[in-house]
Amino acid sequence: MVLALLSTRLLAQSPDPSIDRDYTLEATMLGYFAKDGTRNPTLKAHKGDVVRITIVNGETMTHDIKMEKLDLKSETLNEKGSQTSITFTAEESDTYFCTVPGHRAAGMVGTFEVVEGSLDAPVISGELPQIDGRTLNLNFENGQLSDWQAIGEAFQNPVFNSVESLYEDGTISGQEGEFFLSSGGTNNYKLTGTLTSKAFKITAPFAAFRVSGGALEDTRVELVLDETNEVIFKSTGQGRATLQPVVADLQSFMDREIFIRIIDNETGTSPIPYIRDDIWAHISFDDFRFYPTRPNFPNELNREDIIVMPPLDPVLNSGLSGPEAAKAMTLPEGFSITLAAAEPEIIRPISFTIDPKGRLWVVEGHTYPVPAPEGEGRDRILILEDTDGNGTLDNRKVFMEGLNLVSGIEVGMGGVWLGAAPYLLFIPVENDKPAGPPQKLLDGWGTHDTHEVLNNLRWGPDGWLYGCHGVFTHSVVGKPGTPENERVKMNGGIWRYHPTRHEFEVFAHGISNPWGIDFNEYGHAFATVCVIPHMFHIIQEGRFRRQAGQHFNPYTYNDIKTIGDHVHYMGDRGPHAGNFRSAAAGGGHAHAGAMIYKGNSWPEQYHDLIFMNNINGARLNNDKLTPSGSGYVASHEKDFLVMNDSWSQWLNFKYDASGSVWAIDWYDKNQCHSPNPDVHDKSLGRIFKITHNNDRWKQEDLTKASDLELVAYQTHPNEWYVRQARTLLQERGGNEIVFGALRKLLHETPETGNKLNALWTLHAIGGLSEKDLVLLMDHENEHIKSWAIQLAAEDQNVERETLKKMEDLAVSDPSPVVRLYLSSALLRLPANQRWKSLEALTQKSEDITDHNLPLMYWYAAEPLAAIDADRALALAESSKFPDHLTYMIQRVGDLKTANAKSALQKLSIKWLQNSDHSHHKELMLIEKLIGEGSK
Repeated sequence: MVLALLSTRLLAQSPDPSIDRDYTLEATMLGYFAKDGTRNPTLKAHKGDVVRITIVNGETMTHDIKMEKLDLKSETLNEKGSQTSITFTAEESDTYFCTVPGHRAAGMVGTFEVVEGSLDAPVISGELPQIDGRTLNLNFENGQLSDWQAIGEAFQNPVFNSVESLYEDGTISGQEGEFFLSSGGTNNYKLTGTLTSKAFKITAPFAAFRVSGGALEDTRVELVLDETNEVIFKSTGQGRATLQPVVADLQSFMDREIFIRIIDNETGTSPIPYIRDDIWAHISFDDFRFYPTRPNFPNELNREDIIVMPPLDPVLNSGLSGPEAAKAMTLPEGFSITLAAAEPEIIRPISFTIDPKGRLWVVEGHTYPVPAPEGEGRDRILILEDTDGNGTLDNRKVFMEGLNLVSGIEVGMGGVWLGAAPYLLFIPVENDKPAGPPQKLLDGWGTHDTHEVLNNLRWGPDGWLYGCHGVFTHSVVGKPGTPENERVKMNGGIWRYHPTRHEFEVFAHGISNPWGIDFNEYGHAFATVCVIPHMFHIIQEGRFRRQAGQHFNPYTYNDIKTIGDHVHYMGDRGPHAGNFRSAAAGGGHAHAGAMIYKGNSWPEQYHDLIFMNNINGARLNNDKLTPSGSGYVASHEKDFLVMNDSWSQWLNFKYDASGSVWAIDWYDKNQCHSPNPDVHDKSLGRIFKITHNNDRWKQEDLTKASDLELVAYQTHPNEWYVRQARTLLQERGGNEIVFGALRKLLHETPETGNKLNALWTLHAIGGLSEKDLVLLMDHENEHIKSWAIQLAAEDQNVERETLKKMEDLAVSDPSPVVRLYLSSALLRLPANQRWKSLEALTQKSEDITDHNLPLMYWYAAEPLAAIDADRALALAESSKFPDHLTYMIQRVGDLKTANAKSALQKLSIKWLQNSDHSHHKELMLIEKLIGEGSK
């Protein structure tokens, strides 16, 4: 029998006679799709043809299309169903792609070919299998289910010749003949079952069949060996209605008997009320045939293009009471959990901290998600205390009400610090009451996306107040009254504020929506994020992978990626698609909170792990942070705690004086941010306490400790004491007795952690001079040396002696950690002070494969182009780092000045005169840049 395939020419009859080739593609994050289902199809035309490519937005997301060589770009689409096009004359083959950051890498890229001859698809022949000379019913053209056995509802009446009641949009294409088979289509996706064919002999080396439906593990077609029940081939659909052919290589199984098994075990039912069911939880099938040679179908469904998602995770509970929620949780042996507070005593806890008395200061976020008019906020701050050690917060005070969109809180330095966009606020405190109205320290914080505002305030080891900020909120931060051109722009990253000097700066740029930050024993910062991979080692002045948008510095060219060797979601279709299907990997893409446990009473295996809540997975993930080069690798450890409750949403957690951990739970059926306040439950909230059998309750009040007692706490094995004591000493200010005790600790204690605690505290209270820090740059310990560099450069200015020491370290220091801190410090110094250090650092071939250093060296070097283009190019040419030369050529070219053009010309002439063929790529780039500069 001859099979006439649906033509894969994407050409439509254009109403415009001036268009020779008219293509229409649907644009989604998964790729560009033709009407016949082909993902990123090869678009063809004859040379000289006028070509129009139209894209229709298949989702509410930003998309466009650009031709790479032509440098021709369409308008940008935002709304589902909107469309745009590009028109050009075909001269040479090219690549089309989406320019939105991350979309090309995600798969929105295809090929355009200029060809000779016919553009039509060939006719392909195949034969239906037979038993004893009888043709099997594997294309359903008798309109019946003969030769098949059905189990379950999905395949009771699965043969269709009409699609009006089968698919949401009433359309399907690609079937052979009149009939095809489906387990329910998009309208009856909840049906499940299995359909099995009669067994038949493999009589040809290749087979093909058509398939559509869900790209889900439990919606699939299998070819199964009859004698052993071994699956030798399987395919799902790709989440589209169009039936497409898939090809199976059966050469190794000739003359053996197989049967076809069509499986639909997916109901598609979402466990979350606000998440739509997966209507692609079905499988459609048609026309199994044998082929003597491998058939090449123009719209073949390539298995590598299918991103298969695992089955839905079971959701054991939802909407539990506080006591029921605590009982439902699964913890490791030796641990227990206590409901410390619940509604109505605590409602919508969005942030909290623990004070030196061991009390919890908790923000109730009643205003979220929509900021109230000025003066009409409804948020409040509670002070909660466990007075008898039974795990229940039995003492409750209202500290302040009427606040607006509070998203972060910290206490210390005489008061309460609040992130409350558009402000960073300070409230002085006396006897647990406000000693005055909130002071607006900074304004200009954006509220564009109110779950990405400034959040998770935390004291850093250096005495600065640190916080997080998301990419979809655009802030222009400054002190009230600061002119626009003097403000600091921020739309993603980590920021910090000095509590006594009242200085604000962006510590690091990038990432996505961080909602947790903590510091390890070496003072290295780590942030947990959503959507993109979850774990980042935050380096001062670093530029990290963004979820969206461009870096403020246009010469970044590349950014630092996650340190995780894993992600917590399944499949590469996109992190959102893995939600509620990713329990085996860690639960999903959304994370909140960050805690590196250093409470000392829990078993050793939990010390120094970083804990984060996986909101979609309702579980506490934890990663092990292993030093590697200048940074770390984060590896997935067994999830610590599973809530077994889809409404659970722990936002943060911190350990106390006993080593136990307190956690706040924004308990709500809606797990995603929405600007619609009605999707959130406004009456729920919980606080839990996790304890181990080793924990012993301690009721502390470090405010009563003497200065020297606070110094002694810098060696305490529970980091809670260390941090609280440091902040109290900073609040009290330094004196010679404290300086002396801390210097003694710094120089005489053998433990690195204690030395660092003394160093940080000395710095916070003003007990270190720049000369002291230069001397510490000769310390034998790489972490002491590194922090001496960071602290010396804190003011973004160093003495000549300090700069000379940094230049010497760049030449001779063997530690990649020290070199990382040097690169950070260089980024804070005037560009003309960086030459000597960078000339040494860029010769460190041992750093070529380091996670951070190649890019950190580049970030420090790129401004040199504007100072001396010839010297900057020489620096890059001698660099051991492969990308530096390409980056610097581009950077110099972007200056578009006569000096820049001259520098590039001199470099290219040198290479050509020396017959240096190793720089072909760079010569091409220079030629392009000089040409652009001449326009």
